[in-house]
Amino acid sequence: MLEKDVIQYEVADNGVATIWLNRPHKRNCVSPQLLRDLEAAVDRAAADTKALAVVFRGRGNTFCSGADLDQLVGPVLAETSSSLQLAIDSARTYDKIFNMRKPTIAAVEGYAVAGGFELMISCDFALATSEAKIGDFHIRRALFGGAGPIYRLPRMIGMRRSKELMLTGKLLTGDQCADWTLVNASAPQAEFDQLIEDFCAPLIDKSPFCMWMTKMAVNRGLDGDTDTLITLETMTCNVVHHSEDAKEGVRAFLEKRTPKWTGR
Repeated sequence: MLEKDVIQYEVADNGVATIWLNRPHKRNCVSPQLLRDLEAAVDRAAADTKALAVVFRGRGNTFCSGADLDQLVGPVLAETSSSLQLAIDSARTYDKIFNMRKPTIAAVEGYAVAGGFELMISCDFALATSEAKIGDFHIRRALFGGAGPIYRLPRMIGMRRSKELMLTGKLLTGDQCADWTLVNASAPQAEFDQLIEDFCAPLIDKSPFCMWMTKMAVNRGLDGDTDTLITLETMTCNVVHHSEDAKEGVRAFLEKRTPKWTGR
């Protein structure tokens, strides 16, 4: 049965776009429709010139409680090809978030587990309420996350702590995640909206072109040998310094004014 508006998209006047997961009655667990609509919303945000940063949130004070076991996981377990397609579709959507030209922020309230956890670690940044419950969780159901944990998580928090989360299925609070550097910051529920606003502020006034180039270089910098990474860094530097935004940034500094970015 199709549900209406399981994903909602909005852009504030300041240029912060929000993609809302909207299945609060199911703790925003991922149904086939939600996964399809999430990918469409990610594509929309990537193409939206008004969107300067993209926040992912869940309605009902819950981020995402993973896959819908009734609609998504149960049926695909019966057929290997369906299980593989689910993993491919999920990985493709989360990779689009990871590689989006714009900064992405997961704003976690309530639960972020299993597929919700994978969505969180696909974003550039994560913020959480102090009381949030966050963890991989797959192993509790003898399942395996196919959209990021083995190649993103160890790069964020190291091998030992990644294994601690993935092999035990334990949940951390938002405050604990901040201590583990799994989220950038945490705050009590009453202060969470302000935390999101304050965190986004220094992201939305930067050159969109330089933001894209810097993010791409950092993402690619996770892999490769030293010589390759030095080449990547110097080539990226050259491309950025010859952009229109770089020239505008220097002019604005010399003229003591706010730069006007064109994104080129």
